[in-house]
This record gives sequence, C-alpha cells and structure tokens, in this order.
Amino acid sequence: MRTALAVALALLAAPVVAQDATFEEQMEARFQPPPPGWEMPRTQWGDPDLRGKWPVDYLGRTPRERSPALGERAFLTEEEYRRAFDRAQGDLDRYEEENEAGLMAMGHWAEFGHPLRQSSMIVEPANGRYPPLTPQGEEWRANERTSWNTYVFENMDDFGIFDRCLTRGMPGSMLPGAYNGGIEIFQSPGLVVITLEMIHESRMVYLDGREAPPADVQYDLGFSRGHWEGDTLVIETTNFRPGMSMGPAPNSDQLHVTEHLTLKNDNQIHYEAWVRDPVVMEGHYKLDLPWLREDDYGMYEYACHEGNVQVRGYIMSTSPRFADERAAAWEAQGVENHVSEPVR
Repeated sequence: MRTALAVALALLAAPVVAQDATFEEQMEARFQPPPPGWEMPRTQWGDPDLRGKWPVDYLGRTPRERSPALGERAFLTEEEYRRAFDRAQGDLDRYEEENEAGLMAMGHWAEFGHPLRQSSMIVEPANGRYPPLTPQGEEWRANERTSWNTYVFENMDDFGIFDRCLTRGMPGSMLPGAYNGGIEIFQSPGLVVITLEMIHESRMVYLDGREAPPADVQYDLGFSRGHWEGDTLVIETTNFRPGMSMGPAPNSDQLHVTEHLTLKNDNQIHYEAWVRDPVVMEGHYKLDLPWLREDDYGMYEYACHEGNVQVRGYIMSTSPRFADERAAAWEAQGVENHVSEPVR
C-alpha cells in the first residue's frame, strides 16, 4: 500500500511542463493549483493553518546535491526522469519480493520513495551543490570522525552525532534520511512546534517577538523565532551548538538558517531554506522542496540502538586497549584461531 501511495505522490510532484519552460515556471509546476474559490485555511486565532503531517520520506530519491554532469540544469529531462523513477521503483519492489521470500532486508528497512523531476534539493548556487568550504571548513571536514570513516573506536569522540543518536542537526533534520521521515506541525497562539520522527526531536518556533538568547546559549537544533510575511511562515534559527550539522562539514556557532513555509493548497507546502555559515562555507546554499500532506502517516518511536549498548560494544570490540579481554572471551568459548585485533 505504501508503494502505491509513493507512486501517486511522485507523479503528483513531477512537473508536467515543456522542457524549455523557465526555471520559475518549472518550480511552480511542482504544486497543484488550488481549486477555484480556495481560501487559505486559518486557525481559530487567524494564522495560516499548517497543522498536519508532512513526511519527507517520499523525497528520499532526490539527491541533496546535483550531479556535476548536469551542470546548472535544475530539472531532469523526461527520459532522465523516467530512468530515475524506474530505478527507484525497482528498489521499492524489493519490499514485495522480500515478503514473498520470507525475508526482511533493505526493502523493508529503507523508505526512499521516488525522485522529483528537479535534479537536486539544492537550487542555489546555480550548480545545485554546496558552496566551497573555507580553510576552516576543510579542516573540520577532514577531522570529522563517524562510523562512516572510522574503524577503530577508542572513545566517544570517534562517533558522529548520528551514531550517538543525538541529532541530525540543521537543516538535515528537515530532510529525508533512510527511514523515519515523519514531520508533524502543531500550532497554538504565538507558537509553532515542528516534531521530527527521526531522533524524536521537536523544534519550538516562537512567534511572540522574543529576542534570541545570548550567543553562548546554544542548542543542537538552534533557537528558532518566527513571524508571518503574508501567508508565509518565516523562521530564523541561530544559537547553534558547534559540530551538530550533517551538512558539507561540521557547523560553527555562526550557522544561520532561514526557512519559509507556504501552504500552496490543502495538500502541499512550499519549503525553502537558506543556509549560511561564514566560518565553514564561502557563500550560502538554498534548499527548495514541495512537501506533501499525509495525515494518516504513522509517527513511530525512534529507538535508535535500544538499550544504548552499541557505542560501548564498538569500543570493546575494536579498541586495542581491550585486545586481552577479547582474546579471553574467545578462549572461554573454546575458539583457538580468533582475531584479537580489529580488522582495519
């Protein structure tokens, strides 16, 4: 059933316009025009009503960065899109194949959906890629340690923020991962709350005009203040804790994210985010995506590694400091040809 829904959502999100249409026309074509006489739904206190579930798992096959081969082409051709769509559908078919075979593998684990016609989530710079890193950004990226580039774990610093299930940072928390892509919006007078299924975080967006806290008061997802510009919710987020971003490099405390959320019809939000970090990047990048409503989406607990034992397990099983303990454990099991040192 999820596969059928994903197909319907993907077709809804694919702009059907001439290939020679302007960039602006193709961007607007991602959204269904509201029916005649449609009016912006509003809360009891008069704000545009964004409440509901807007899972982004269906965006998982749209790359964050554009392939260099596409240059400044922001949209795929019909042929390119069909090939990308068919590849994604082949992966989605793994679910039914695993069911028939009595297996549970990546077909059940991953929730990627289909690609959009736009060739990348990033639309600025024009090449659809992160801007160049500063020397400081290059240094931080080179020294970042996570389970993707580390094989011997000595202490907590050898694990990334995602490894430890702390956060996906900003703007990564607003973008699809491999699964658990739920986003739900709640509203009350003076406050918008954005709840994230992945790592079960909630962003509090204050609309009451309060000032940001002092710069040394920092948060994993920053401190968010919002206001309405017409029917668009504008969110300014600052006060980030350094090293919490899963972007092109770990972020500094100067990270600044500006987001726009605009309800285009009853079932689509236009999501835009401008990301700046002058310590890390030379310039900014912009994300631009259509969100789709799915109010029957199930928001599940994100337990990550249950029992919180995996970090300790990685250290015990790879660090040379525990080679004797590993050898003794193998010996106790009667295994002679054990490997006492980690495979690198």
